[in-house]
Amino acid sequence: MVLAFFKGNSGDGNFDHIVSKAVGMLGDARHSFDLATLALLADTDPTAVADDIRSTDQRINEAEQELRSELVVHVSVQGNADIGSVLGFTLLLKKIERVGDQAKNILELAENGVNLADSPEVEELLADRQTASNFFAEAADLLGGPDADDDAIAEYGLRVNAMADELQAKIDDFMTSDRPGREVVPLAIYYRYLRRIVANLLGVVRTSAEPLPHVDYLEGGTVDTDD
Repeated sequence: MVLAFFKGNSGDGNFDHIVSKAVGMLGDARHSFDLATLALLADTDPTAVADDIRSTDQRINEAEQELRSELVVHVSVQGNADIGSVLGFTLLLKKIERVGDQAKNILELAENGVNLADSPEVEELLADRQTASNFFAEAADLLGGPDADDDAIAEYGLRVNAMADELQAKIDDFMTSDRPGREVVPLAIYYRYLRRIVANLLGVVRTSAEPLPHVDYLEGGTVDTDD
């Protein structure tokens, strides 16, 4: 069951407030992502969305700082009984904060004059954008819903990892492409940001469901990709 590690810890901590705020942070991060990708992939003027994205990113940062402070207070009051949950939530909140930063990175591409609306890949880019945006909503549902099970998390992971692998393959192809650098370099940078975003979303879900020693590691002990 998702959040079983948090809710089934040896302590008596109730982290519903933290979960609710984390879901709200995911919603804010999705909002920033949707706006930033519109500026990069469509004809949206970056200046029309920049203030919204940056103020949303600031709200995410402030929420992370506030919740981390609450977790520190929780440990100081409750002792070490809930330390595993507290550390797990600290990692989870950092992953969401990273997604907000990566959405801001996409905005900065657009602000630097990059626009992929006329790219030969634009239809594929828009489809990937929608898939990634949907992953935000699914991550929020898995994090906040009490009924998600291991199979749902595993199935989500398969789809996210498949997208991450596809994005990495595209990045690798650009390394030997005959196309001009002014075309492939912005695409490779964007795909890199997008890959980080979806990997971090998967990291959020896994962090909520797995014992702390396993977080950020894949089967066999290899390091996860949510950088």
